[in-house]
Amino acid sequence: MAFEFPLPDVGEGLTEADIVSWKVSPGDEVTVNQILVEIETAKSLVELPSPQAGTVGALLVEEGQTVEVGTPIIRFGGADDSGAEAAETMSAPHAETQAPASEGAVTTDDEGGATLVGYGAKAASSKRRPRKGAPATGGSGASATGGTAAGSAAEAPAAQSGAGAQSGAEAQPAAEAPTASANEAPTGAKPLAKPPVRKLAKDLGVDLATVTATGSRGEVTRADVLAAADGSAAPAVSGATASASVDTGELEERIPFKGVTKMMAKAMVDSAFTMPHVTEFLDVDVTETMAFVRRLKASKVLGEDVRVSPLLIVAKAVAWAVGRNPRINSALEGDDIVVKKYVNLGIAAATPRGLIVPNIKNAHAMGLTQLAQGIQDLTALARSGKTPPADQTGGTITITNVGVFGVDAGTPIINPGEAAILAFGQVRKKPWVVDDEIVPREITTLSVSADHRVVDGEIISKFLADVGRGLEDPSVLLA
Repeated sequence: MAFEFPLPDVGEGLTEADIVSWKVSPGDEVTVNQILVEIETAKSLVELPSPQAGTVGALLVEEGQTVEVGTPIIRFGGADDSGAEAAETMSAPHAETQAPASEGAVTTDDEGGATLVGYGAKAASSKRRPRKGAPATGGSGASATGGTAAGSAAEAPAAQSGAGAQSGAEAQPAAEAPTASANEAPTGAKPLAKPPVRKLAKDLGVDLATVTATGSRGEVTRADVLAAADGSAAPAVSGATASASVDTGELEERIPFKGVTKMMAKAMVDSAFTMPHVTEFLDVDVTETMAFVRRLKASKVLGEDVRVSPLLIVAKAVAWAVGRNPRINSALEGDDIVVKKYVNLGIAAATPRGLIVPNIKNAHAMGLTQLAQGIQDLTALARSGKTPPADQTGGTITITNVGVFGVDAGTPIINPGEAAILAFGQVRKKPWVVDDEIVPREITTLSVSADHRVVDGEIISKFLADVGRGLEDPSVLLA
C-alpha cells in the first residue's frame, strides 16, 4: 500500500523548508528512523528520519525546491505504476505537452532509480493539467502546465520547430523517421541534468541550454557546468537561440534569497526600524588579557582539547559587566522593561548558510573552563549548519567578533529580543601612553549598540567601561 510522507513541522513555527539533499533513492529499502533527507529551514539544517520501514517508491520533490509544511515529499511502496508516477512528478516542466523522447526524459542512475530531470519548479506545477476545453498549447507557445511567462516565451521557437519536424516525419515511413543520437537531447527538449548539477548551474549563473553535454546519456555533467562557468568550454548554442545567447556566468552571480539568509535579513530590518540604536566606542589596552590568554594556552589548565582565545575573556568580561549593570541585560515586552537576572550569551556566527546567533545558556554562572567549552561547542555546531532552534532562542545579550576579519570597530545591529550587542575589534600593537611614556601596547576597540528605549547613555557607558576594565586587568574577572 502506498504511503506519502508530508514535510513535517519540525517544531520551529516555520511554514516551509528547502530540500537540500536526498539520502535515499527510489527502490531503496529503508528502516524506521533512517535519515531520508536533509532540509534547510530558516534557522538551520535538519535531517528528517523515516517514519516507517519499507521501499522508497518515489521522491516527490527535487533537491533545491522550497516546499510548504504538509506537502508530500516522498512515497513509500505503492502500486506497480509508482515508478511511472515518479517519472511524471519529477520530470521537467511541460513534459506532458512534448512528444515522447527516445531515452531523454527520465534517465536512471547507477542504482537503477529514477534520476530527476526538472529543477526549480514547484512539485505541484508538474501535476497541473489544462483547463477543460483549453488547448494544450496556443499560438503564443504558452505551456499547458502553467509555466512562467519567461519560460513559455523561451520555449516557443523550439515548440514551433518541433511541430514542423513532426509534420515532416509523418510523411516518411516509420522506419526512416529521424532519431536522436545517444548523446544528443531531442530538439526543443530541456537539457538533461541531475538535480545537483542543475543547482550548481543555477548557483554559478550558467544556462544549461548553452552547455555542451558530455555525459554518456547526453546529460550535462558537473564538469561541463564548471568548464562553462570558468570559460574553458565553448557554449553549445543552435538555431534561433544562437544569436540571442549571452554568457553572463562570469559577470553575475545569483544567490537565492531564502533560508537562514532571509530570516536574518528580516530580523535585522525589524530591529533597525523598531529600536532606536545608539552606539558608543572605547579603545582598550588589552596587553594583560593577551598575556593571560597565552599563559592559559601554554599551561593547558582549561583542558587539553579546549581552545583558548581572546573571545573567551571578552565573554567573561561581558557576563561580569552585566552583573554590575543588569539593566543592559533587558528587553522591552509590551509596557514592561524585563530585566533578566541570567545571561544567555549570544555569539554571532557567520556560517556558509548565513548569519546566526546561537547563545550559551546561563553564561553568568560559568567558570572559564565551562565558558570555553561552551564557545567551542557552539562554534562547531554553527559551522556544521546544524545548530538546533533551542540554541538560537532566549538570548539576552550578544557579542560579535568583527576583529577576526581584520576590522577595528562597527555599529552592530541589536539581535531582536535583546537590548544590547557588543562588537569586539581586532587586537593590534599601537603606541600607547603609560606613565607619561609612549610604549607599544596591544589595543582593541569595543563598540556597543543599545536600545535607547530601554537603556540611557549612563547605563551604556558604565557597561562599556566595565567591559574595558575587565579586559585591561583580567584578574578582576576572577575575583
